Amino acid sequence: MINPNLPPNELKRLNAVKRYNLLDTLPEEDYDNITTLVATICKVPISLITLLDEDRNFLKSHYGIDFNESPRDISFCGHAILSNEPILIVEDATKDVRFHDNPIITENNVSFYAGVPLINPDGYALGTLCVYDNTPRSFTQEQKDALIILAKQVVQLFELRLKNKTLNDTLHTLEERHDMLNTFANKVSHDLKSPLANITSLTSLFKDELKASHPEIDLEYLNYIEESADTLRAYIDGILKHYKSEKLIHKDKIETKLEDVFNSIKTVLNLNDSNFKLLKTASLNNVNTYALKQILLNLVDNAYKYNFKTLPEVSIDFDENKTHYIFYVKDNGNGIKPEKLPILFELFHTAHHEDSKGNKGTGIGLFTVKSLINKLGGTITVESTVGIGTTFRFTVAK
Repeated sequence: MINPNLPPNELKRLNAVKRYNLLDTLPEEDYDNITTLVATICKVPISLITLLDEDRNFLKSHYGIDFNESPRDISFCGHAILSNEPILIVEDATKDVRFHDNPIITENNVSFYAGVPLINPDGYALGTLCVYDNTPRSFTQEQKDALIILAKQVVQLFELRLKNKTLNDTLHTLEERHDMLNTFANKVSHDLKSPLANITSLTSLFKDELKASHPEIDLEYLNYIEESADTLRAYIDGILKHYKSEKLIHKDKIETKLEDVFNSIKTVLNLNDSNFKLLKTASLNNVNTYALKQILLNLVDNAYKYNFKTLPEVSIDFDENKTHYIFYVKDNGNGIKPEKLPILFELFHTAHHEDSKGNKGTGIGLFTVKSLINKLGGTITVESTVGIGTTFRFTVAK
């Protein structure tokens, strides 16, 4: 018997084997299906998918035997990964100087071996797809081709597993970062809002005292301080709402009525105005009500805040098709300039410099709305005519 040599790139090859995280793993149906198919095509009693570790041959899938590893120094596969041929065939191992007194032959009564190296995209032979038979024999060309093709399929399964692991690791890292950023946003928001409120109240108090004692003094700089504090607080509130909205995506989908959502918005925004109308009622099945309410709440609130007409009018309309619910939020406001429309949903971009109360927008609300809609499997568009009004149309997947 001749023990197999180590490949010249053995260290890198071993690192490649370990990177797939397949050593010492449990049987898996995808691999067992292949070894079963190979045994049937090749008409052999034993079929294996092997991975060559440092000192053992780990059997990821084993058809026809009941053990899952063997010593590497006596393995046929150790020779197969050294071959420059696409397949190593030993028609009669009892007459081959490399194997004639190999324990595998004497203990398992095998004579025939055929193995295809499992070559990964980097060129490393990870192991083999191999078969054994109890009597000397030969392979047909069709059987050789089948074994080579199925070996490539095994490598593709390895690669798919590695990609899934990489994606899962990346997802886990992103989730951790998101949680950290969410915690940071909540912490910063809480810690900044209190001193900002103090700045605003103290500035207002200082202004009142100066007006009383020195009515001739210009309060322009104090007004700037007060406005800046209010703007910063609006940004903090917007960022906090954005991160809170992310949690809405994971809420359960339930059955609800659009009229209930409409009435909830009226209550939250304190709209007793008869000019806020629901044009069509509907029953919504399997919908994320919390996210939908947040989307409509933001759009309706904007429709009022940026409506400079004496009698603002806002309506919600509804339609549906086979795959999506369709919602419309329409107002009779001042409209949006055409050059503002392409960037309307981008972060920190606003359609108007100030709302009807003189407050500056942050450009976070519509960015959050679009993000929520995308995650609900929908899209949002806007049509607007300056001086006439604006209509937002968005969809939510059923």
